[in-house]
Amino acid sequence: MSKTLKPAKQAVELRPSRIRRDPVREVKKPAPRSREFEIWVGVTGIGLFALAIVMVTVGFSVITGSGSNSAAAKPVQTEFLRCGIGDGSNCVVDGDTIRIDDAAVQIAGIQAPRLRGAGCDQEAQRGSEAVENLLQILNSGKVTTGGSVRDIDGQVRTRVLVNEADVGVAMLDAGAARSIGTDPEWCAR
Repeated sequence: MSKTLKPAKQAVELRPSRIRRDPVREVKKPAPRSREFEIWVGVTGIGLFALAIVMVTVGFSVITGSGSNSAAAKPVQTEFLRCGIGDGSNCVVDGDTIRIDDAAVQIAGIQAPRLRGAGCDQEAQRGSEAVENLLQILNSGKVTTGGSVRDIDGQVRTRVLVNEADVGVAMLDAGAARSIGTDPEWCAR
């Protein structure tokens, strides 16, 4: 004898599948760009790259202080004296340092013997001679300051010019100073 199967519960109603609920959509491809548009994008990119290189170069030169800033050259008309003599704000401190409008200016490219803290009498004597040479050079014409430069020792110094001639070069030619980076010993051994 066979019995008919009668389930006790009703069958569960199936929902539509979530996997294929939405129909598949076709992805539209963007319209191809014109040749002219691609050329303009390339030219703009090259221009921006060139501008970036110029900005980096200018920024680097500003940071390192290279170059002459002759547009900002400031003429000084008064006579230079030794500092401590007279009431002038323009004076010579030593063979490689001057004061212009009460601001200390180290002359670029040179080192001179010291007056204060000299290692020996010979250095003090040479320091005094360097000051006299510098006074003659500065009082021989119109003094201007050029741009700041970073010397090979890493110090930032200022170009000083008299009638557009470099004071540092004139001091070297006179033998009153030495180039930066040479032996700074002024005393005989």
